Amino acid sequence: MSIVQTDSIRPDPVCRWLAAAVERGASDLHLVPGHPPILRLHGKLHELVPEPLDGDAIRGLLTPLCPVQSMDRFLAKRNADFSLEIPVGGRSQRFRVNYFLSGQRMAACFRVIPAAIPDFKWAEFPAPLAERLAHFRNGLVLISGVAGSGKTTSLAMIINLLNREGGYRIITIEEPVEYLFPQLPHSVVTQREVGLDVHTFADGLKYGLRQDPDVVLVGEIRDRDTAQMALSVAETGHLVFSTLHTRDAKGAISRYTDFFPQSVQREVRAQLSLSLRAVVSQHLLPSAFPGEKRILALEVMFNNHPIASAIRLGKIESIDNNILTGRAEGMIPLDESIKRLYQEGRISRETAERFVSSTARLR
Repeated sequence: MSIVQTDSIRPDPVCRWLAAAVERGASDLHLVPGHPPILRLHGKLHELVPEPLDGDAIRGLLTPLCPVQSMDRFLAKRNADFSLEIPVGGRSQRFRVNYFLSGQRMAACFRVIPAAIPDFKWAEFPAPLAERLAHFRNGLVLISGVAGSGKTTSLAMIINLLNREGGYRIITIEEPVEYLFPQLPHSVVTQREVGLDVHTFADGLKYGLRQDPDVVLVGEIRDRDTAQMALSVAETGHLVFSTLHTRDAKGAISRYTDFFPQSVQREVRAQLSLSLRAVVSQHLLPSAFPGEKRILALEVMFNNHPIASAIRLGKIESIDNNILTGRAEGMIPLDESIKRLYQEGRISRETAERFVSSTARLR
């Protein structure tokens, strides 16, 4: 894994800011020229110090933290992802890091990775839903949502459920590796990092078939090759989990088919209608109580006969109604999830109105 240890440079201001992010429960630290160091805490931005950072100072602070391979990638592609590990509060703490350029000046975003894989109760992800997703015999399961909506955490919890249960050969392909799965009896988990252990997500899927997997986790589907390989692996009797950056379930299906040229989309929809098992769309909403962590709202779609038909025929707009009529099968419309959180007093009306498709649904 692309991890750099920073014991020798502990006094570095970046390490102090990262420690502050962990101690305050922040999700991210942003270092951008012209701005002070900024934390994202429960979805809101907070300045750590009032003074802005200049480009030379940021470059000087960031360069020593970056592994050689990742720095080479950054210089070549102007972007680099890697994992970072520093001691915080007497124990090792991991971060997912993205280096990028802004106005031709170096900048970075650090995502705090919890020391241990959270449990379903803490994340408020329904345990029965996780059990159902984890125990499909084969097929493709997609977790969708905007950036920072907890997709990686949900997948880590589901994969760890199988890891603890035992009897599974699990392969993950990530960029970079985030949560580390514990080594447990009767389970074998290998975590491969794109750029270090394998060239691409698609290569990880292709060669993963030769490694006797039961379950494959692909960190993200972001191109045609990965989308095609994920379908192929699912069709050959394996259970595949992955993520997409979309707002809802029907958006995930549209985006999946849009990876392919128009000339083959009909065939892809036919494949997807057979291989897709479920789409879970996540949103983290601000709590009605200041200072508390954000609240998880879910849309859940299982691939039944009407939905498979809609996918195959390209009638994606009908999927929302199929989810509504599929409540008895465990499906959950996003509006219903938001309405429940509002009625329980956990989110404000303003937040509910911002995320529902129609404010009339709140009545």
